[in-house]
Amino acid sequence: MTSFETLLYDAPGPIATITLNRPDRLNTIVPPMPDEFEAAVREATFDPDVKVIVLRGAGRSFCAGYDFAGGFHHWDEALTTEGRWDPGKDFALAASPYGPTQKFMSMWRTPKPVIAQVHGWCVGGGSDMALCADLIIASEDAQIGTPYSRVWGCYLSGMWIYRLGLTRAKEHALTGTPLSGREAAEIELINAAVPFEALESTVTAQALQLAEMPTSQLAAMKLIVNQAYENMGLRATQTLGPILDGLMRNTPDGLAFVATAASDGVRAATSQRDAPFGDYSAAGPGRRPDPAHVIEP
Repeated sequence: MTSFETLLYDAPGPIATITLNRPDRLNTIVPPMPDEFEAAVREATFDPDVKVIVLRGAGRSFCAGYDFAGGFHHWDEALTTEGRWDPGKDFALAASPYGPTQKFMSMWRTPKPVIAQVHGWCVGGGSDMALCADLIIASEDAQIGTPYSRVWGCYLSGMWIYRLGLTRAKEHALTGTPLSGREAAEIELINAAVPFEALESTVTAQALQLAEMPTSQLAAMKLIVNQAYENMGLRATQTLGPILDGLMRNTPDGLAFVATAASDGVRAATSQRDAPFGDYSAAGPGRRPDPAHVIEP
């Protein structure tokens, strides 16, 4: 099997498991994670023994979004010229099928069903990623959200919009308020929420149930649902979202946010962002994922 730098891939039977594997950084997204992710999905897609794909995160979180520590320089080659943001490069990446969002959308395009197993933080780009899966099952105390309206970003995959009705989509787009796994299931952003102790067994049971069905039937049913949402303009939304994301990353507010993260650390930047709202990094103990909830890679 292929060896990866930022994730693990395991397919001992009908279930292939992709594990985001940067636990010391809450599985935040850096190169080459999007490329490796697409390669892992491709490997599972073309493995005739694999019937279902499960996506999860190692450590105490699913994925805390894009890693903006150190000034967000991980992406300089793709986004800057001579040390300055290059809007032309940013646009070319955003509008192409080779940008990070479209790499994560390989979950959408594979004919095999994909289940996202979510625990801990699932925020920003991490939630955009998870919602590209077909089914999402979370621990009840997971924290799912996109604080984009507050600073530095915009919806990337657009799945927050397509999975929610207008009322809820507007609410979360404008407020950035996070949801626990239980709350996300109640408003049908995700499929189900269970106690952390039951998360892995619940996902495994769902995957095994799907693996009992004919692969061709699952592919046909997935395609017809996907096509309906693509007819609603999904691809256009996924082009506009990353373009707006590039602009919002380079407003005075956005640049100040990343500068604070570079000079004082990510926690200082996010605490400053979230302090007026009392959530995400500024939340009390009852609103934070339990650090004891760890998934071993």
